[in-house]
Amino acid sequence: MGLFNFWKKSGKSLVGGGDAAPTADTLKKEVSDLGLDAEGLDISVEGDKVKVSGGSLTAEQREKVILAVGNVEGVAEVEADEADDAIFHTVEKGDSLWKIAEKTLGNGARYKEIFEANRPMLSDPDKIYPGQVLRIPRDGMA
Repeated sequence: MGLFNFWKKSGKSLVGGGDAAPTADTLKKEVSDLGLDAEGLDISVEGDKVKVSGGSLTAEQREKVILAVGNVEGVAEVEADEADDAIFHTVEKGDSLWKIAEKTLGNGARYKEIFEANRPMLSDPDKIYPGQVLRIPRDGMA
């Protein structure tokens, strides 16, 4: 089991803001709306913690589902099976994908790899925000 932390008061608002956590059905719809494969996946919510389990997803697919549900306002933690080796980065004030690529991949010019690793959650490499958690592709680690 992997446990991943998110900024509860940051992220996409699916329930109208505030401290209210989204429901499991709301999160499943978000995953579906993003076009992510969640075949056989179970998503449950306990307070501000989301549990993701089951399914026969690849590591990449599972990591994208974790990010899709974790980067939602009201979610503080995501617990997922088979995700212990996931590499995530929390965006800080002043970060850009270039800076994150320099820090995590050793070369800022590799920012496109991080952008692609986070599609469809990211639609533009310049539209990231503090508190957002991004997936770092492990096959390209420096």
